[in-house]
Amino acid sequence: MEHVTHGITLDGVARFVEIATDALSSAREEIDALNVYPVPDGDTGTNMFLTVSAARDALREARAGDPDLSLGDGMAVLARAALMGARGNSGVILSQMLRAYVHHLAGAAIADKPAETIAAAMAEATEASYAAVGTPVEGTILTVSRAASDAALEAAGRGARTRDVFTEAAAAARAALARTPEQLDVLAHAGVVDAGGRGLCVVLDAVETTATGRRPTPWSAPIGTHLIPVATTAPGDDLTEDGPGYEVMYLLDAGDAQVADLRATLATLGDSLVVVGGDGLWNVHVHVDDVGAAIEAGITAGRPHRIRVTHFADQVAGRRRTSTRTGRGVVAVAAGPGLTALFESAGAVVVTGGPGRRPSTGQLLEAIVSCGAAEVVVLPNDGDTVRAAEIAARTAEAEHDVAVEVIPTQAQVQGLAAISVHEPGRAFDADVREMTATARHARHGAVTVAARRAITMAGPCEPGDALGVIAGDFAVVGADLETVADEVLERLLAGGGELVTIVSGEGGVELADRVAARVEQRHPTVDVAVHDGGQPRYPLLVSVE
Repeated sequence: MEHVTHGITLDGVARFVEIATDALSSAREEIDALNVYPVPDGDTGTNMFLTVSAARDALREARAGDPDLSLGDGMAVLARAALMGARGNSGVILSQMLRAYVHHLAGAAIADKPAETIAAAMAEATEASYAAVGTPVEGTILTVSRAASDAALEAAGRGARTRDVFTEAAAAARAALARTPEQLDVLAHAGVVDAGGRGLCVVLDAVETTATGRRPTPWSAPIGTHLIPVATTAPGDDLTEDGPGYEVMYLLDAGDAQVADLRATLATLGDSLVVVGGDGLWNVHVHVDDVGAAIEAGITAGRPHRIRVTHFADQVAGRRRTSTRTGRGVVAVAAGPGLTALFESAGAVVVTGGPGRRPSTGQLLEAIVSCGAAEVVVLPNDGDTVRAAEIAARTAEAEHDVAVEVIPTQAQVQGLAAISVHEPGRAFDADVREMTATARHARHGAVTVAARRAITMAGPCEPGDALGVIAGDFAVVGADLETVADEVLERLLAGGGELVTIVSGEGGVELADRVAARVEQRHPTVDVAVHDGGQPRYPLLVSVE
């Protein structure tokens, strides 16, 4: 949509998420510096950025896979991804707001009364956020959300247009943010506004920009407030004495009844309790001293996974240390000697891996730490290696004072696409976003030989049959590799493309050259790049960008 005047489209939702992600990225350090409540751990801006960027990335991927994706399905993807990617207290609350907003719109006739429907959705998001928090506190993101939704309801009630509902909600949020130090002593003492509330204002400003095409007046701290780096704040400096020492977060598979009992149990263990979600999947956040008890409560309720534990004192002390690390590095998993040479020529530290010899978490951690960089991008280049890379990344951040982002590349050719746009001179977030987007847009495939009789998505295969792989699934079964490779590439090119990359495996150099020649003949406007990767098992790896 060019402007939101009478409803919502998936194009508009996608544009909002893009604008919100970029805006949170730009405001990330500012918001982190405001973070003194509930603990001065300096990560509110980062957490809200990661929450929204997870939703942005999932929506991008869903639309790339299904160009006809409906508005309802797209918003469901956005809400689930925000829930699963939520970080920290404010990130979890923001994910619940998005979920409630989407849920309300999914069950309403937007076209009939768009302004009233959107205002009601904002009100539902506010109510859901209050309900998710164990002990709601005013002067926080909750207060800012309430002011925004009240303004939206008032505007809709007097017949305002949809775009004006968004504009007035954003303005009310900014006004409420300026008043947060009057409501929370810890903010007044530090001379700052609430960090979570500031992050929500950034998101609502992005809504206004999407709706009107105009950027709101830049925000500035009200008179009497200022920005103080987390390391100098007085309240809560000794985190282990003034409050719980640990932040515990996990995703939980459980039913509604079990979650009600879980809330009651966790409320007795600590504070800053937030439990959000539904339909069997929940995001749990709590500050406690007894980490084991918090996790055991999750096990009693259902199946906790993606468990994250942060020791606040260590986190703050780590930010106060002066790091000896400098620059940015890339760690890439390579499946063959030729691929190793390609990644190393692009400046990456290479870890040998691939099917049948996947690297351990320890090997990945050693590579991250040994490169000496302050910022590291990790390219697992294999679906089964992504989890090990994420564990290594979090360990490196916690123990070695290095910022690490894992781009979940599922194939070697996606890693090659990502590193081709790597630019150390860019801001870290911008570099990661560009590499991630490029990797996601690289449609990938491969050809291999069946080792045993099996039933595939493309039908039964016998030992020795040629198999074509598209996006990780066996999609073609044939008699010879060359024919199957042609079919895989034709399917990948059916969605368009400007660049075909072909990586030959052991003994596959001549095969790669013949296949490349046919692509050039059939698609004269497409550029073709051929590399000798030397990887085992897969005579050809291919991608289309």
